[in-house]
Amino acid sequence: MATQQIFSPLPGIFYRKPAPDKPAYKSDGDVITEDDTIGLIEVMKSFNEVKAGAAGKIVRFLTENEEAVMAGQPIAEIDV
Repeated sequence: MATQQIFSPLPGIFYRKPAPDKPAYKSDGDVITEDDTIGLIEVMKSFNEVKAGAAGKIVRFLTENEEAVMAGQPIAEIDV
């Protein structure tokens, strides 16, 4: 298997959960499809879904919940 990164499509705050009282979209070790949502990025009170973009297994998240990210920053690694 090859390791691939998922990148932030835009700058903002990365959220791994849809709401504070909800479970994370995905966790380390989860199997994903390319259409799976792995998190949200908030920009000026607008929430944008981050899709996996590839099928595989999440190796690890490189960004913590509620961490600021820049456009193009890697947020997770997956085995494809």
